Amino acid sequence: MINRRVFLLAGSAFAAVPIIQSLTPLARAAGGESFEIVRSDEEWRAVLTDDQYRILRHEDTERPFTSALNNEKRKGIFQCAGCALPLYSSEAKYDSGTGWPSFWQSLPGAVATREDTSLSMTRTECHCRRCGGHLGHIFDDGPPPTGKRHCINGLALAFVPAAKSS
Repeated sequence: MINRRVFLLAGSAFAAVPIIQSLTPLARAAGGESFEIVRSDEEWRAVLTDDQYRILRHEDTERPFTSALNNEKRKGIFQCAGCALPLYSSEAKYDSGTGWPSFWQSLPGAVATREDTSLSMTRTECHCRRCGGHLGHIFDDGPPPTGKRHCINGLALAFVPAAKSS
């Protein structure tokens, strides 16, 4: 027979599940996916800055309008700051006015997605398909031709300018 104490304890445990999941993004990120580049926590800390580590490995977000890449206008490629995989072309970059570098599409096969239910909402999280590094989120309010907005943390990216032709 269920008494009030058992009922309250069970309800509290059930309510705590989303909170616990949001506190363990790396376990959630694995979600059955496998990545070509796998490093220990110590190895990631050695190759990333503290802020990059927080964003790429713990799904944090940089403050809007703080990334130099938000205003990057040169032609080139935006790579994963964790593993240097080319992710976005400058040809797909646009100014969304949101304060984060935004793209209407990624390079083919560069970005993987999963459902993100943190912060009491459902969003599409995107990450590097090679190392699993968190990049940002994809929204349905972007420009043609895709109508998508890849809202990406600038610290998750490294910009490589296109070679100048002679």
